Amino acid sequence: MNKYPEENGYKNRKKVSEKALTYTNHPIVDRMIKKTLLIIFFLGLTLIDTQAQVPGFFMKEDKRRVILPFYASNSLIIVPVSINGAYPVNFLIDTGVRSNILFSKDLGDAMGLEYTRRLNLMGADGSEEIMASVSPVNHIDLGPIEGLAQSLLVLEEDFLELESVVGIPIYGIIGYEFFKFNPVKINYDDERIEFFRTDAMKWRPPLYKKMPLEIDQNKPYIRAKIKQKNGKVLESKLLIDTGANHGLLLNRETSEKIDLPEDNLEAELGQSLGGLLYGYIGRVDWLKIQSLKQKEVLTSYPDETAFSYIIKESGRMGSLGSEVLGRTRLILDYPRKRAMMKKGDSFYAPYEYDMSGLNVKKIPTDDKRFYIGQVREGSPADEAGVEALDEILSINKIPTLIWELSDVIKLFRSKEGKVIEIEVRRYFDEELTRYEDFTYKIRLEKQI
Repeated sequence: MNKYPEENGYKNRKKVSEKALTYTNHPIVDRMIKKTLLIIFFLGLTLIDTQAQVPGFFMKEDKRRVILPFYASNSLIIVPVSINGAYPVNFLIDTGVRSNILFSKDLGDAMGLEYTRRLNLMGADGSEEIMASVSPVNHIDLGPIEGLAQSLLVLEEDFLELESVVGIPIYGIIGYEFFKFNPVKINYDDERIEFFRTDAMKWRPPLYKKMPLEIDQNKPYIRAKIKQKNGKVLESKLLIDTGANHGLLLNRETSEKIDLPEDNLEAELGQSLGGLLYGYIGRVDWLKIQSLKQKEVLTSYPDETAFSYIIKESGRMGSLGSEVLGRTRLILDYPRKRAMMKKGDSFYAPYEYDMSGLNVKKIPTDDKRFYIGQVREGSPADEAGVEALDEILSINKIPTLIWELSDVIKLFRSKEGKVIEIEVRRYFDEELTRYEDFTYKIRLEKQI
C-alpha cells in the first residue's frame, strides 16, 4: 500500500503495508482510518436534545471556581471522562467542535448507551459512507465538573486513530457544551483548567490582554495581525482550535492576500477532525494578537478540499492551534463574548520543525511501539537509509518502551547538528515473519 505517493514529497516502499504492520499487533485493526469523515459534521452538526433539563456543564458544588487537571500532549488538552458512570476514558477538550463525539460504537455499547437514530455520513471523496449513531441524553463526569443531558455522536468506525499521532489512547471529544455557560481559564504550563461560575470573573485578571470573542456557529474566533514573508500584513479572523496540533494555519483559498512563502516544505500537516491534512509548512514573520507578538511562527498551508467552501462561508482565514495556544495562558469567556490572553512560560521559545525528516507514529497497541510513517525525500533520515514503515526498536540505545511519542518528536526538533542513533526493524512480508534489523545515525538539520 503506497499510502504517501512520491509526488507528495515522500519516499516510500511497497514491501509491507502500514495495515500489515498494525494488524498483527492490534486486534481492532478493522477500525483503522479508512476514509475521511465529511468535515461538515464537525463544522456544523448540532445534536438535538430531547430532555427538559438544560444541557450544559456545571460545577458539582456551589463554588466560585473548581480546578480540573489535564494531561497535555503537544499542548492538546486530554482529560479522563466517565460517561453514565462507566470507567473513565481519555477525551480531548476541543473548541473547534460543536458536538460531543465518541469514536467507538463498541465502546458506546459497552457503556450501555441508548441510541435514537443512525446517521449515514458520507466520506470526503463522496464514494463511501460511514455510519454513526446519536445518543441524545447522557451524564458526563469530569470529577468536579459534570455534563448534564449531553448528546453524543457515536462513530461506528474509529476513523481518526488519534493514538497513532498523539501517543496515548483518545476515545472522544468534548466540544462547545463545555464552554457555553462558564468562563474557562486554561493554564498550559501547570496543566490545569479553572472552571468558573457563570457570574464570576467579571474583571480582567492582571497582565491579561482582553479581546472580543466572536461566537459563530458555536465556535470561537478572534482577530489577529499576521506579517507574511512577502512583507504584506493580513488582518485575519482566526478560529481558536484547542483540538488542532498545528500552530498557525492559513487557508489559502479564503483570500488572495495569503501568500505561500518561497521557503516551504510539502508535508502531511497532521491529524484533524476531518482526517489527515496535506499541504505545506512555512513561516510568517510575526503573529500579533493584541499586543502579544511572536516571531517566525511555523505556519501550515493546507491544500484546498471539496469542503473548503464551508471555511470560506465562516469568514475566517485560518486557525490558531495548540502549538500557539500552548505558549499562552488563555481565558475563554463565551457568556461575555470575550477572550483574554497572556504570555506563558514558553511564549518566546523558538518554533522548531522536525530536523530528521521522519514522521514517527505509535502502533495502537498496549505495548509502546513506534514506526516510521513517512520519510521526507532528501532529508537526513532519507540519506541515512531509513525507510517508511520501519519499526523503531531503540533511540540512542534506549528501548522504545521507555519513550513517550511526544518526547521522540521533541528530540527530533531539538538541536541542529545533534546526532541521533536509531535501531529499526524492516519487514518484508505482510505476515511480518521476515525482517531485518538496521542501525542508523541521523544528524539533525533544519528543514525550514
